[in-house]
Amino acid sequence: MTPRRPARSASADDLLTTLGLLTAKARQGADHQRARVDLAEALQREMLPETLPCMPGLQTAACYTPARDGLDIGGDWYDGFVMADGSLGFSIGDVQGHDVEAAAFMGQVRIGLRAVALAATDPGEVLARANDLLVSVGRDLFATCTFLRFDPVEWAVESARAGHVPGVRATADGHCELVQDPGGLPLGVEPGEAYPVARRRLTEAGSFVLLTDGVIEGPSVPIESGLARVVRVVRSAAAASATAGQLAAEVMNAAESTSHTDDAAVLVLSHEAGAGERAPPPPPV
Repeated sequence: MTPRRPARSASADDLLTTLGLLTAKARQGADHQRARVDLAEALQREMLPETLPCMPGLQTAACYTPARDGLDIGGDWYDGFVMADGSLGFSIGDVQGHDVEAAAFMGQVRIGLRAVALAATDPGEVLARANDLLVSVGRDLFATCTFLRFDPVEWAVESARAGHVPGVRATADGHCELVQDPGGLPLGVEPGEAYPVARRRLTEAGSFVLLTDGVIEGPSVPIESGLARVVRVVRSAAAASATAGQLAAEVMNAAESTSHTDDAAVLVLSHEAGAGERAPPPPPV
């Protein structure tokens, strides 16, 4: 006679049921997180410009990449547009947070900067007005940003920073340096903040490289080391007469060595040497 197998205890059945429920919940959570990541990435890419303004003597290029692990998406942006006076405005920035809310807020900041730039051309004033606008909205998020104005008549660049990481400037004679001009607090933190403006005449050919901290910072790479690496990359690329697109790609490749857990953006302006005042560009359409 075959011995009967002992009946499974009620506690064992309960345990299996609980494990099944937890597994199903975990799968739902993973699917929900994946959906949020996909939505954030879609929002991010839809909100970034398809093209950047350029003109004879000025090349522009940009790169964006999501975080290496695909979870931290939604905060970084770049932008470029023709301002009301015919100059070119460029912005790059990073919103606090890495989710759908950050992606949506990024869109608000980017469009807010464009709207403010319709009435103001001074980069410091653009950032100050955008800051007050964001403070008035009452969101808990904030954004770091660099706003740069390219003057095609004076052949000069004016820039202001709101808590953002410094950029890099290279010239044709081999000089390369961090652009660590004084700045103000991130946008959306305190009303009435002032943002100093730095102005540079472009008497030599060269490039400005603006970036977000995802390019230079990683789990084991401090910002200082990442910045030093980017300076070396920019110096080498400039010496090889790289185009703006090539330079943006080289800098973004440097981000891969950080194993970045944040998304990353790079914006490059490569210019010829100035030769006195130039004719103004046609008005924006």
